[in-house]
Amino acid sequence: MKKLLKILLILILVIVLAVGGLFGWLTVTEYKPADVEDLALLESAPAQIAAGQTLDVLSWNVGYGGLGKASDFFMDGGSEVKAAGPNAVGEYLNGVNAYLYGGDTPDLILLQEVDVDSSRTYGINEADYLTGSEAQSRVHALNYSCRFVPYPLPPIGKVNSGLYTMTRYEIAAAQRIALPCPFSWPVSTANLKRCLLVSYLPIEGSDSQLVLVNLHLEAYDDGEGKIAQTNQLREFIRSEYEKGNYVIAGGDFNQVFPGSLDVYPNTHPELWAVGTLDALLLPDGWQFAYDLSTPTCRLLNQPYDPADTVNTQYYVIDGFILSPNVQLESVESVDLGFENSDHNPVRLQVTLQ
Repeated sequence: MKKLLKILLILILVIVLAVGGLFGWLTVTEYKPADVEDLALLESAPAQIAAGQTLDVLSWNVGYGGLGKASDFFMDGGSEVKAAGPNAVGEYLNGVNAYLYGGDTPDLILLQEVDVDSSRTYGINEADYLTGSEAQSRVHALNYSCRFVPYPLPPIGKVNSGLYTMTRYEIAAAQRIALPCPFSWPVSTANLKRCLLVSYLPIEGSDSQLVLVNLHLEAYDDGEGKIAQTNQLREFIRSEYEKGNYVIAGGDFNQVFPGSLDVYPNTHPELWAVGTLDALLLPDGWQFAYDLSTPTCRLLNQPYDPADTVNTQYYVIDGFILSPNVQLESVESVDLGFENSDHNPVRLQVTLQ
C-alpha cells in the first residue's frame, strides 16, 4: 500500500512539474508586442489614390483556410481543432482567391485570420498564397502568436496568424496598434493579442491620407474586452479624422450591427453570446456600413447545412465604419454560401469627398 501511494505521489509530482514547466516556458516565450509597432511591407505598389476617387473595398474573415462548409469548431460547440488537412486548406484558399481575383478585384482588401506559420494549417504561408498576380502593396500584422497552444485535446499547437491588408495603391506606412487584452495570466500566455492594422495611403496632390484600419475584435470574452477594444478603436479613428484624414475601418467586429438581431435572432446564446454595437458609440457624422440582407457569419457548432435553420445561428458582425468625409455609395454582404469560410465577404463602394 505504501509502495502504491509512493508511485501515485511521484506521478502527481511529475504532472505538476510538467504543467508548471509548460506554463513557465509559455510565460517566458509569450508574445508581447509594443503598443505601437511599425510594420514592413511585404510588397509595394506605386500608384496613388486620386482625390475624389470612388473606391471598391472588401473585408473578409477567411477563417484561416480551415473553416469552410464542411467544418465546425470546438469553441462554438463543434469538435474540430485544426483544418481537416493541407488539401482542405488549399481548397478553401483557392476558393477565396477565385473570388478575390476572378475578374472584379477590389481596390482595397482587408482579410482577417490569415495564418503564416501555424500547426492548424500545416505551416502554409497564407499571406503569400492569397496574393494576386498584379502589383500590390501588402502588409500582415500578427494578432495571435504562440509557440504552443496547449488546449484543447489534441492541442492547437503553434499559431502565427493575423490581419492582412492588400491594395493596388501605395501604402506610405503601416502600423500595428495594440488593443486591450481582457485575459490575465496564465490564459493570456496562449491567447490572442488583438490589434488594429493601420495603413496610411497617400492621396495624389493632397496632404490628407486615407487611413485604412483592418480589425478583428475579441470573440470569446465576457463582453468587457469587446467594449474596451471598440472604445479604443473609436478614439483612434476620431483622432485620425481630426488630423484631416479620411478613415475607413473594416473587419470582423464580433458584435452585431444595429437591427441585426431583429433579422437573425440569437437563438443559441449558450454556444456563443454575441456582443451588440450601438450606433450612439460613433462620433457625430460617422456611420456604420453593413448589409442585413445576407448573414456575414455562421455559428460553427456543425458543418454548414443551409436547410437547417434551427440548430445553428447566423450573424451580421462584419462591416465598416466611415468618417464623415467618406461618402457611402453602396454596401453588400456577398452570399458565397459559406463555401470557403465561416464568414461571407462584405463589399462597399465609397467616394472620398
